[in-house]
Order: sequence, then C-alpha cells, then structure tokens
Amino acid sequence: MLNGMPQHYLAGLRLAGRKVVVVGGGTVAQRRLPRLLAAGAAVELVAPHTTPSVQALAESKELVWHPRPYRAGDLDGAWYALACSDDANVNAAVAAEAERARIFCVRADAGEHGTAVTPATGYHDGLLVGVLSGAPRRSAAVRDAVLDGVRSGLILDGDEQWGDESPGPGVALVGGGPGDPELITVRGRRLLSRADVVVVDRLAPRELLDELPDQVEVIDAAKIPYGRAVAQKAINQALIEHARAGRFVVRLKGGDPYVFGRGFEEVLACAEAGVPVTVVPGVTSAFSVPAAAGVPVTHRGVAHEVVVVSGHVPPGDERSLVDWEALGRLRGTVVLLMGVEHIGLFVDALIAAGRPGSTPAAVIQEGTLRTQRVVRAPLSGLADAVAEAGIRPPAVTVIGPVAGLADPAVALSG
Repeated sequence: MLNGMPQHYLAGLRLAGRKVVVVGGGTVAQRRLPRLLAAGAAVELVAPHTTPSVQALAESKELVWHPRPYRAGDLDGAWYALACSDDANVNAAVAAEAERARIFCVRADAGEHGTAVTPATGYHDGLLVGVLSGAPRRSAAVRDAVLDGVRSGLILDGDEQWGDESPGPGVALVGGGPGDPELITVRGRRLLSRADVVVVDRLAPRELLDELPDQVEVIDAAKIPYGRAVAQKAINQALIEHARAGRFVVRLKGGDPYVFGRGFEEVLACAEAGVPVTVVPGVTSAFSVPAAAGVPVTHRGVAHEVVVVSGHVPPGDERSLVDWEALGRLRGTVVLLMGVEHIGLFVDALIAAGRPGSTPAAVIQEGTLRTQRVVRAPLSGLADAVAEAGIRPPAVTVIGPVAGLADPAVALSG
C-alpha cells in the first residue's frame, strides 16, 4: 500500500491473436474495444444489446458478438477479460469466473474487485504511455503531459500543464479527422481532454475515447448508413441540455464538421438556445483518405478542379440537389462521400452525362486506419469491382485521371 492505494505491477500484454472476452456492449465497452482491437486481440463480446458503434464493429467482423446475456463458461480459453456491463451482479459473476480460471479481469464498475486495472493510456510514434493513480483526471493529465512533452521535445509536469483550467460550460464542435487518432488537430485533442461530456460519431477517432477519464460521460451519436441512427434533434438536445447544466461538451465528429457532417445544424441549434460554441475544424476525409491511399485529388497538368459530392441521396431522388449532368461534363476530380451503397447508380449517372467509362476510379475503405483497403477500376467496371471486393462504408470514392496515377511509394516498395 502507498498513500492508501494498492500497488499494481504494470506490464504490457501481448494479446495479438489471443481471446479476450468483453461482457457488456455499452459506452464503457465502446471506449475499451478500439485499443484491444488495435493490439490484435481476438475479441468476443457478450451482451444482449450494444451501442450502434459497437454493433458496427461486429458487422465489420472486427470482433465476434454473442447477442445474449453472459453465462458461466464464456471465459473458456480467454487470456483477459473485461466486465463492463451495467449490472453489478453480472460483473461480479464475470470477475468470479475469471478468478477461478486464473484469468486477469478488469471490473469497470468496481476496480478494486478485479484482478487488473486499466491505466490512462496514450500512443505516439511507437510509444505507449500508461499512468495509474487513484484520481483518473490526474492520471489522464500526467499521461497527456508526457505525450505532449514527447511530441514537442519537452517533458512537462502534468499539474503545470493542465492545472484546474476548464473551458467552462458550452460546446466545442471538434473535427476528429479521417480516423487515425494522430490526425486530430492539437487544439481538438486538448479540448477533448478537458471535456465533461463527449458526444461522439461512429466515424470519429474511436481510440481517443479510451484516453478519457472514467468520469467523463460518453454519449454515442452514431449513424449507421441505412441502419440504426440517433436522430439529429436528439443530438442537438443533448448538446444543449448538458451545456446548460454547466458542463463542457465536446461534440467529436469524423472528418471536418462542416463537410457533410451536419455541423452547422448543431451550431445553429446551440446558438438559438444561447449556448456558446467553439468550432475546431478537422482534416476532411474527402482529401486525406485519398492521400493516404496514394491518390492526389489534384495534380498539375492532370486535374485543376475538385468537386466533393454527398452520395447519401442516390441520383434520381427528388431530394437530390446534385447536378449530375454538370458532373458528367467535368474532366477533373469527383470525390464521392457516403456513396458505396448506391455506387452503381452514381456510375450510371456519370456515364450517361458524358463521363467516359474508361475514366480511372478508386474506392478507399476505412482510410488511414490499419484496416484500409483500396480498389481501383475503370469507371464502367467500378460497381462490379466494389461488389467483388466486398467494400463497405465508410469509404471514399475518387473518380478522375488522378485515380490512375501510380503511387510512388508502391512503385518503390515493389
């Protein structure tokens, strides 16, 4: 014991390919799963219900979901377990089974009754930092100070860097970038570390949730394409109610809030309610995802125009504001967001409007993440190529001569 706190032996677990069982599919699991998956763990989730973001992980085959209550024997063959359901009795039963089977177990609702604890963690350029203390905010502050010190070349004391400074009640609309947690802006990350409440999208950099202190409330505002989705009105109301209650709320979104992110709708709602809003731009996936796949959206002598189009509404829908005739006449780059579900319709519309079927095209799924996949094909064969490869959202489509340029990194490695 030191200062009344039990001492823990810090160790790094090699979980790649090893079974890890997570019991509970709520926001606690949502925060812990990304780092487990990044470590290569073979995650099995046991929960009758999940948040939309956790469901999306199961649907993308990143983990195995057993949609039922926990039962004895679920930990068979596991190396590590996390009990994070909203039922204390269930968590106690998981911890008891883990104790009998000699499996280290984190109990999220009562850490002292588990055999392992989750430190405040962060990652930068091959360095994984973990900090444990009896005060989650202190742990998070020290971790952030160390990481910022490494990034800047200086190591700062956590209390000196963060102190008790708080942004005060209000909302920060933060663009999280295309998915890689290191592509969020410095300002966005700093505000996120000071949040009392985080309202998060499915496409926001999910690993950053694991760096939040335990007392930070995480609200899942995921919208699965043509599936489960939180109503925009409910999101607006959550931002307003928490800010009015004196909390600092970070609305963490993927990409840039103002690029097909409905960010300005949220700003207007907050302004109408008298809630102060700070907007932090993000790196838009429209340009960064193609760049990560070796596709420049412009190139001297090849493309001097770029049009970014929302594919959420298919061509021919009366609500569509896209002029497909004009797009078909362009010879530059068309970047299509949210267009995988109806890619065949978009291809047909562009070709019918005059775009040659031989135009190079590329589709990048989960750009900037370790699961990134790229499919290239002529425009006329793009829909078949996407179907054959099993490409699913989120994905960015690039149509134009730039998609046919050779990636020098691939050429050199080849």
